[in-house]
Amino acid sequence: QVQLVESGGGLVQAGGSLRLSCAASGRTFSMYTVGWFRQAPGKEREFVAADIRSGGGTFYADSVKGRFTISRDNAKNTVYLQMSSLKPEDTATYYCAIGRFDEASSSPSRFIYWGQGTQVTVSS
Repeated sequence: QVQLVESGGGLVQAGGSLRLSCAASGRTFSMYTVGWFRQAPGKEREFVAADIRSGGGTFYADSVKGRFTISRDNAKNTVYLQMSSLKPEDTATYYCAIGRFDEASSSPSRFIYWGQGTQVTVSS
């Protein structure tokens, strides 16, 4: 069993930045592909970014490409999401998740462990 705990959310003005963190406990973090998703009220959960295990690279949703950066520190069992140039439409609850796969997949069903989420609110 792996537990994921997100932190770093908050209220920020449009154009600002935030860095989300997701700390994992349990098994070796490097064994997993890690991802970030978000869900706004009344909307479905959507993929944001992922870092594929074993140096498989990173990929992003088109809506955040060039503004968000995912990174991980396997020694600290932590994944980060650096968010810049934030927009009001980025307002959502952000979730980190991990899965055991090696390809670029944005499907939530591929991720087997999820955190509880952290709220990000971007004011205009």
